Amino acid sequence: MDILEAGDFKFIESQTEGDTLLLLHGLFGGLSNFEGLINAFSGSYNVVVPILPIFEMSIREVSVTGLVEHVAAFVEFKGYEKVNLVGNSLGGHVGLLYALGYADKVASICLTGSSGLFESSFGSTFPKRGNYEFIKTKTEGTFYDPKVATKELIDEVFDTVNDRNKAIRVVVMAKSAVRHNLGDKLHQIKAPTLLIWGKDDTITPPFVGEKFNELIENSTLHFLDKCGHAPMMEKPEEFNQLLRDFLKDI
Repeated sequence: MDILEAGDFKFIESQTEGDTLLLLHGLFGGLSNFEGLINAFSGSYNVVVPILPIFEMSIREVSVTGLVEHVAAFVEFKGYEKVNLVGNSLGGHVGLLYALGYADKVASICLTGSSGLFESSFGSTFPKRGNYEFIKTKTEGTFYDPKVATKELIDEVFDTVNDRNKAIRVVVMAKSAVRHNLGDKLHQIKAPTLLIWGKDDTITPPFVGEKFNELIENSTLHFLDKCGHAPMMEKPEEFNQLLRDFLKDI
């Protein structure tokens, strides 16, 4: 699918008749992370992936709330009545804040490896630029099976870390995510919520999924075996089946 540009937005959209499935990527996530999802759902849903302007924002605007405002403006611009949100990692965090601010626009929420309560990322210091092996190990560590981290994916992360402007924005955004802890707000979310967690997620470990399940009233939690921080990439068939059943039920 081609990247479309309209107004201030870059996005992909299947333009299928049907309800809108809005996919929100994480800090290092790109369109490739959602390939399996897009292929599985674009026949029956209008699948939309807004490209979050993490690296285009001015440094003063870089924050989780800045991304939420971008998503809100995008949904408004496109005229979607209601959206079914699917968010991975930082994308889940953005989706939750959007659902808190724009509840009337959200039909359902699916979170997978979402930040917002606890996340363990690169630690408190940023990796040495130019250290490819370190980035390779870190990227592989996102998954239960390191082979899911293709060379293309590792190169993408490496390029981000080695671009000074991008690297600074990653650090600022990660700190903003930690500051915007949602523990005391999640009880306000009323939309039906599906939680899909990898049992071997080391970034947002299984207890994080359990805590989301406890704090979000209308939520269901599923764990996937031998699966890390990005279940939609590592276990696409199980992930898609759980999401399909959930969307049918609601």
